[in-house]
Amino acid sequence: MPKVSGEFSVRIAPESMSSVANESSISRMSLDKQYTGALSASGRGEMLAFMNRDIGSGAYVAMERVQGTLDGLHGSFLLHHCGTMQRGTSGLTVAVVHDSGQDELAGLSGTLQIRIEEGKHYYDFDYQLSPAA
Repeated sequence: MPKVSGEFSVRIAPESMSSVANESSISRMSLDKQYTGALSASGRGEMLAFMNRDIGSGAYVAMERVQGTLDGLHGSFLLHHCGTMQRGTSGLTVAVVHDSGQDELAGLSGTLQIRIEEGKHYYDFDYQLSPAA
């Protein structure tokens, strides 16, 4: 399975919520990312999150459409994020949504790990490109 790594920048902006979500202390944000390296692409998406800052526990889910090139192949795909925080201990899964690959990235599957080091964001993307169904 090929693995690529690189850096990305992210801009997160608050978005309006329904009254039900506001009453539940859920927040909604837009994501705007730029990936560099073997994944040269832009990512745009939406995130829903809750965080109890008093005890360091919460969760978030997000969907992100990534469009650009991966190892020279052009296309787009969707990433599904599922993050948790339990009293300061984090867990994160970011995976390609099955059958979401388009153009030269049709048949793409894989997982993306996010690292934050000295304030910079990095990705490690393990992927596989199978013939599209």
